[in-house]
Amino acid sequence: MYQRVPAALTTQGGSPTDNGDSVVTLDQVPRWSDADCRSSFGYDNEDPSFTNPFFPDPLTSPSEGESSSYGMVPRFPVDHEINSKIYLWRGHPWNLEVDAVVNSTNELLDEAHSSPGLHAAAGPGLAEECTTAGGCRTGMAKVTNAYDLPARRVIHTVGPKYAVKYHTAAENALSQCYRSCLELLIENGLQSIAMGCIYTESKNYPREPATHVAIRTIRRFLEKQKNKIAAVVFCTTTSTDTEIYKRLLPLYFPRDKHEEEVAISKLPADVGDENGETIIDERKIRIKPLPKKNIPITLQPPVGLPVTDVGLVRRNSSYLDFYLDPAFMSLIKDPDQRRQEQWEKNAQEQRGWNYAKMLGFGDLGGPILSAAEEYSLHSRYLAKAKSLNLSEIAEMKIVYRGGVDSEGHPVMVVVGAHFLLRCLDLERFVHHVVKEFEPLIQKPYTIAYFHSAATLQVQPDLGWMRRLQQILGRKHRRNLHAIYVLHPNFHLKATVFALQVFVDNVTWKKVVYVDRLLQLFKYVPREQLTIPDFVFQLSFLLLLQFISTDR
Repeated sequence: MYQRVPAALTTQGGSPTDNGDSVVTLDQVPRWSDADCRSSFGYDNEDPSFTNPFFPDPLTSPSEGESSSYGMVPRFPVDHEINSKIYLWRGHPWNLEVDAVVNSTNELLDEAHSSPGLHAAAGPGLAEECTTAGGCRTGMAKVTNAYDLPARRVIHTVGPKYAVKYHTAAENALSQCYRSCLELLIENGLQSIAMGCIYTESKNYPREPATHVAIRTIRRFLEKQKNKIAAVVFCTTTSTDTEIYKRLLPLYFPRDKHEEEVAISKLPADVGDENGETIIDERKIRIKPLPKKNIPITLQPPVGLPVTDVGLVRRNSSYLDFYLDPAFMSLIKDPDQRRQEQWEKNAQEQRGWNYAKMLGFGDLGGPILSAAEEYSLHSRYLAKAKSLNLSEIAEMKIVYRGGVDSEGHPVMVVVGAHFLLRCLDLERFVHHVVKEFEPLIQKPYTIAYFHSAATLQVQPDLGWMRRLQQILGRKHRRNLHAIYVLHPNFHLKATVFALQVFVDNVTWKKVVYVDRLLQLFKYVPREQLTIPDFVFQLSFLLLLQFISTDR
């Protein structure tokens, strides 16, 4: 049975009580808007073994490059009424005396796949009711009795499985989980809810992106329904999750003007729509007004035209005026004129590419493609990539998805040493790259390139790089935030310079060179990257070499 804990024995700052079977009331949990929250949410009460220098404080003074946020409209302004409903608790939700607790489970509501410890605390009655609930779909929620728990109800929800190519779908499904729980809370006449991290490690959902989705969804829901909900408690059971919530809560629930101003520059580019769901511009419904019908003009028949043809001239003239829009007519060119322009463009481009070939950077022949040509090329490659089985290339781990960088942009990792040109079908590899990059290039993203030991392998020339860039399309170049290159050498820097001169000055200006891993972690946190062992070994050797040289 649960025992009520005196307020003096509870620990603030999201730390659990010593007794796991103790009931904790909301009065004993620190409120996000309390004046003493800043000190109580410090590091003193956390696990001393957890130290992560790659978790920057979002409320530190902004850098020079971020000072431009002054005067911008905040996307999440200070709202003291909403902040008073938010709590952060380090412990299991079912120890709290609230109206409802959330259970993250699977479609069958199995006890084995539920939040660890929930069924043991609630008793056998909960499992029996779950077997008669009829299951639950991903993103949805169902409510049952709480039985032996201090709460009145248990709300069960099913989180999505995470895959890179379905990143947006996973985000929206996770957002729907939180909204479904809050909607059920209101439908059952309840006002307070405690919820843990709905995503699970078994479903491969990255922690920090999932926390962004959770917090912004709760914020957007409370903006509309704050009069019907009294308390939302974010519960964490690990030091990592606690630290992530501490860093991200001020961005979506700022408590003063300072936090509000800092959040302007620290928030990700995409914070979702009015419900917190991810926005995809290409899928928006666009409604354009119908073209205005031209007023028919009475024409005088040409002199000498037979009388029988006068009506034909008038009918055809009004017909063409209505259907041949000038904007459409401007697209029609004489075939000979188009062919002549294409020849001239090819000759002009060829003169420039010959210089690159003379310098040993490969054949960059071929004209610059228009936007329509690049879109058509990208569409053909993407359609072909979706029909191919490219598992053998994926297993080589040349290109794979990481987490997010320090600004919230998704990261694509490229390992140069894994690019084995002698045993790689370049055309199939291009299809693999197009397929992997497609979910990321819809919005700002980052590339982390490990050049460690890549000089041991033969690399493709600039002509192939230029062709790959054309296939990826202009959306890739427009949304590319930065390319962080680890362990660059002189030859790589010369190649990048050639790409800037002969291929694309704008895109390749986004390259940022980093000599050590610690420098890379300033841009992309360590826990957001899966790094091969040889990269760590090379970094350690370079560090020893640097120390010995310095001495």
